[in-house]
Amino acid sequence: MAAGGAGLAALLVAACLDLPGFGGRSHPYGTRAVHASLTRHTANTIASVNFDQRAYDTLGEMSILFTAVLGCVVLLRQARDEHRAEPVPAEVARPVRRYAPIMLPVALVTGLYVIAHGQLSPGGGFQGGVVAATALHLLYLGADYRALERVRPLAVFETCDAVAVSSYLVLGAAGVLAGTAFLANTLLPYGTFNTLSSGGAVPLLNAAIGMEVASAVVILLANFLDQAVEIEEERGS
Repeated sequence: MAAGGAGLAALLVAACLDLPGFGGRSHPYGTRAVHASLTRHTANTIASVNFDQRAYDTLGEMSILFTAVLGCVVLLRQARDEHRAEPVPAEVARPVRRYAPIMLPVALVTGLYVIAHGQLSPGGGFQGGVVAATALHLLYLGADYRALERVRPLAVFETCDAVAVSSYLVLGAAGVLAGTAFLANTLLPYGTFNTLSSGGAVPLLNAAIGMEVASAVVILLANFLDQAVEIEEERGS
C-alpha cells in the first residue's frame, strides 16, 4: 500500500505541475470534452462526460450505490430477536398534511423531467432519481407510514433496481458485440442536436441511471424507516 500510494502521489504531482494556469482561457480537457459532446450532438456536456466519454467510470459509481443497497438490505433485515410492531400514526401539522400530497406529484414529475432531459439541460439520472425517490416520501410526511407503504411496493423497486443495472451492462456489452468497445457510443444515430432523441446512447444510459438511483434511494429509505418505525427488539428474559 505504501509503494502504491507513493507512486500515485508522484503521478498526481506530475499531473498538477502540467495543469494549465488558473483562470486561463484555454483548458485542454475542457476543450476536448466540449468538442466531443457537440460532435455527438449532446447539448449537456456533463451528460456527455458521464455517459459517453467516461461511461465506464459511471458504471463504477452505479456499482457502488448498488452494493450499498445490497449491504443495507442484508444488514438491516429483520433478525430473530426482533418483531414488527404496528406503526402508530403521528399527529401531522395541518399545513404539512394539506400541502405535502399536493407537492408530491409536482416533485415526482420534476424528478422525471430532470431524468428525461439529462442530455439537454443541467441534471440527469443521478439528480432526477434522487428527486423522484424522495418525492414519494412526502406522503409519509403528510399522511402516515402505511400510506407510504401502499405506494412503495419494495419488491417492484428491487426488481427495477436490478433491471436498471442490467440494462446499463447490456448497453455496454452491445458495443462489444457490434465490434467497437464496451460502452462505446456508436450503436445509435446521434439525432438532431438539442432534442430528446439526440446523443446516441446517452439518453438510454442516463435513463438506466435514473431508474437505478430512484429505486436504490427508495429501498435505502425503506430499510431505515422500517428500523425506526416498525422493527423492535423482543422483550424477554
